[in-house]
Amino acid sequence: MNAATKVKLSVMMFLEFFIWGAWFVTLGTYLDKTLHANGAQSGSVFSTQSWGAIIAPFIIGLIADKYFNAEKILGVLHIIGAVLMYKLYTAPDVSVFYPYVLGYMVIYMPTLALVNSVSFNQMVDPEKEFSSIRVWGTIGWIVAGLAISYLFHWDSADGVNQGFLKNTFLMAGIASVILGLFSFTLPATPPKKVTGEKVSVSQLLGFEAFKLLKDKNFAVFFVASILICIPLAFYYQNANSFLTDIKVDNPTGKMTIGQASEVLFLLCLPIFFKKFGFKWTILVGMLAWAVRYSFFAFGNSGNLSFLLILGIALHGVCYDFFFVSGQIYTDSKAGERYKSAAQGMITLATYGVGMLIGFKIAGIISDTYNTSAGHDWKMIWLIPAGIAAVVMVLFLLLFRDKNNTTSPGLDLDNSKDVRLEV
Repeated sequence: MNAATKVKLSVMMFLEFFIWGAWFVTLGTYLDKTLHANGAQSGSVFSTQSWGAIIAPFIIGLIADKYFNAEKILGVLHIIGAVLMYKLYTAPDVSVFYPYVLGYMVIYMPTLALVNSVSFNQMVDPEKEFSSIRVWGTIGWIVAGLAISYLFHWDSADGVNQGFLKNTFLMAGIASVILGLFSFTLPATPPKKVTGEKVSVSQLLGFEAFKLLKDKNFAVFFVASILICIPLAFYYQNANSFLTDIKVDNPTGKMTIGQASEVLFLLCLPIFFKKFGFKWTILVGMLAWAVRYSFFAFGNSGNLSFLLILGIALHGVCYDFFFVSGQIYTDSKAGERYKSAAQGMITLATYGVGMLIGFKIAGIISDTYNTSAGHDWKMIWLIPAGIAAVVMVLFLLLFRDKNNTTSPGLDLDNSKDVRLEV
């Protein structure tokens, strides 16, 4: 890959995740403090991400992969997204806000696959080249959070009270226009040409990957993936609102520690994975969810603020040790024919079904423990901590990893077998 192409792809990744990080992290606080949404309404708004994840494979599989260049679809979707961001910026209440955020998520979630397609199309050795491109997405998310807290101070107590968080949608919209226009300058990524044997609808939509569920261990992992996303939804929906509510300074900026830890623990993952195997790696990830929420339950903005920072920093363990190791395990089980479909199935299970259930439950719990005196954050965090602990115990008892290693044929020393995505 030449230097100019690498720069373009890096800028694309930076803007892709800058856009998401620019408004999604503070969404819970905005819904609570500005639009005065209750827990159920916030859960419905956050669940639009899940609906987007469920619909995305159909858009990619039935449209992008078959008819149009990926970079052109990427450009069009982000320009439409900019318009919807402006509508979110001007929405006066949740009832007006909801249909626009649903529309936005339906068109944004497919772009996550499109930027990968554009990148992979330019790479000779994606396993070695992709991480250096994808890391700019994480940097983009971090920069967005730092800008909100330390440059614009929109999430400060005064900023929240004055409704400045609405500017996050304007910032995301401007970045979306820029990426939309920039996308038309990206290297051409034409649709795949299907020749030879006919492809059935079930193959096109990836349904054949569900045959993997015949393997008892994989079925246990699949169900655990759905269940562990219930506590994950609590973090996305409540973390920023929680930190803001208990008067933590620059909460959005501090939450970027979580993204930085993703990069750090990703480097540790192959070593841990190889030494202890899939089962114990994923169990550590589950344990981290229970521990981080316990830290949130007992931490405060005063003398126990270090517990909050530790809880945020555990995001790397929570995400990498469960989700990335899960992607590796899925890849090893799928075989060449079902690799892409199997990854899509796990994405559907986690960001689709799992988090859809999770956002619903998080909304109910938030309403249950919200009184005139405010939220009972201790209980709101102890409940997902308990859920994560129960899932961990069930996985420990039901998943059989006889050799305490990865599946046959998966060699973590061979970079061609595994793709770790930051």
